[in-house]
Amino acid sequence: MTDLTIRLATLADLQVLRAIMAAAIAENMKPFLSADLIRSSERVMGLDTLLVEDGTYWIVHADGAPAGCGGWSRRNTLYGGDHSAGRSPALLDPAVDAARVRAMYTHPSFVRRGIGRLILDNCEAAAHREGFKRLELAATLAGEPLYRACGFQELERFQDSGVPLIRMGRQITL
Repeated sequence: MTDLTIRLATLADLQVLRAIMAAAIAENMKPFLSADLIRSSERVMGLDTLLVEDGTYWIVHADGAPAGCGGWSRRNTLYGGDHSAGRSPALLDPAVDAARVRAMYTHPSFVRRGIGRLILDNCEAAAHREGFKRLELAATLAGEPLYRACGFQELERFQDSGVPLIRMGRQITL
C-alpha cells in the first residue's frame, strides 16, 4: 500500500509541479492522442500559478516522492496554464456558479493509486466550505474515466488547438 500525503503547494514547488505535469502529459496521453496532439496539449495545458497563490492547489507525495498535483478555483477560468489564452481571474459566485477543478496531473509512475480521488476529495471539501454547490472541469480523454467514476457527467465536448476536451460537472455531495 502506498503512503499518500497531500499538502497545499507553495511557490517553492513550481519546478516540481511543472515536472509532474510534463511527465503526465507526455506519457499518460499516449493511449489517447497522437504525438502532434500531445505537443498541442503542452501548449493548451499547464500550471496556472494563480491557483498556488490562491491556496487552492495541492501536491501529493507517494512514499515521499512527488506523485501528483491538482486543485480547484473560485475563479472563472475552466482550464489552462499561465501561458494559455482566455484565462479570467474574475471571481465566481458560489450561489450560482460551479467551482472549477483545475490542473489535475498524476505522474506516470503513480497512476491508479488513488491520487486523483484524493485531490478531488480535497477540492470538493474546500469548495463546499466556501459555499459552492457544484463542481465543473475540463477533462482530457485520459482523465475522463476517473471523473466519470467520481460522478461527473458530460456537459459538452469541445477542442482547443485540436485537443479533445470534455466539460464535465456534478453536484457537491458533502
